[in-house]
Amino acid sequence: MTLTNRLRSFFTRTTSLPAPTATIEAPLTRVVSQPPGLREQSSSEPLPLVLSPFLTRTDPLPTWLADEESLRDEGVLFGLSDARPDGKLAQIRAYFGQQSAPLDEQIEQHTEKIGELNLFIEQRENRIITLRNQISDLHDTQPVSNNLVRHVVSLALSVVLCIGNFYLIDETLRPVFANRWIAVGVFIAGMFNLFGRTSFFYETDTRLTGRRLVEELSLPLATAIFVLVQALHSQAVGQAIGLFVFVFFLFLLAGKLVLSTLTSLQTDVSGIQSNHRLTINKLQNLPRWEADIERLSQEIDSIRAQKWPIVTTLNHLQAEMTRLNTQRDGLVNLFISEFELARSLRNRLTEQQRKSMMNYE
Repeated sequence: MTLTNRLRSFFTRTTSLPAPTATIEAPLTRVVSQPPGLREQSSSEPLPLVLSPFLTRTDPLPTWLADEESLRDEGVLFGLSDARPDGKLAQIRAYFGQQSAPLDEQIEQHTEKIGELNLFIEQRENRIITLRNQISDLHDTQPVSNNLVRHVVSLALSVVLCIGNFYLIDETLRPVFANRWIAVGVFIAGMFNLFGRTSFFYETDTRLTGRRLVEELSLPLATAIFVLVQALHSQAVGQAIGLFVFVFFLFLLAGKLVLSTLTSLQTDVSGIQSNHRLTINKLQNLPRWEADIERLSQEIDSIRAQKWPIVTTLNHLQAEMTRLNTQRDGLVNLFISEFELARSLRNRLTEQQRKSMMNYE
C-alpha cells in the first residue's frame, strides 16, 4: 500500500473527524468533493510517468521522481512534515533544466543558422531587385534625338555669311585703305561680340542694363559707323546708310548665330555618343544582368533547400522543449497538489498516525 493510499485509508476509517471545511472540500488535483481526503477508486491506480527520450539518455531519475506514486508520496511526506516544498521543486526544475540544456543549445544553433541563411537570401533578393530595376531603366531609356544635319548646314551658312560680311567691308575700305589687314582688323572688331558668353538677343527673362548694352553694342556700332564714314567717300549717301545698317546687324547677330550653332552641334555630338553607349549597354549589359538574375535565383533556391531541413529540425526541437516544459510543470503541479492536500489534513491526524506514516517504507 502506498503512502497516499494509507493517508486515504486513515480518513476512510475515521468517523469522529469534524465536518469538512470548505478548504478541505476544494479539489486539489484529483481530490473529489465528497468525503474529505477521499479520491475516486479508479484514481488510486498508479499512472505511468511518461518521460522524454532526452531524460533516458542522461542521469537516471531520482527515486522519488521515478513515477507518479513516488512523487505523490514525496509530496505527502513533505506536507505532513514542517519542511517547505521549495527545495524539492527546485530539484525538479533543476533536473529538467539539465535535460533541456542540450535542446536550448541546439535550438540556438539552428536559429543562428536559419538567420544566416535568411541573410544570404535577403542579400541575393536585394541584388535581383537592383538588377531588375537597372534592366527596366535600360529598356525605358530611349535614344536622344538630334538635328545634326540641320545644325551643320546652319553653321556653314553662318560662316559663309561672316565671310561675305568681311569681303563687303574689305571692298568698302579698299579705296581708302589699300592694306587688307586693316579690313581684317575692322571685321574682327565688329565681330568682338562673337566672344561674349551671352546675348540679350537670344535670352529671355534677362534684365537689360546700360552696362550690358554698352558691352554688346559698342564695338559693333563703332565698327559700323567707321564703315559708314569710309563708304561716304566712294558711295552715295543712301547706299552708305544701307551698308551701315546691314553691317551693324550682321555684327550683332551673325557672331551669336555661329556660337549658338556650335553649341547645338556640341549637344548633338554628345547625344550621338550617348546613343552609341546606350546601344552597347543594351547589347552587352542586358544579357549579363539577366544571367546574373538567373544565377542568383538558383542560389536562392539552393539556400532554401538547405534551410527547410534545419527549420523542420528546429520545429521538432521546439516541440520537444515544449513537451519537456509541460512535463516539468505537470510534475511540479502534482507535487504541490499532494503537498497542499497533506498539509491541509496534517492537523487532523494524531501524533501516532503521523509518526506511523512518516516511518512508512
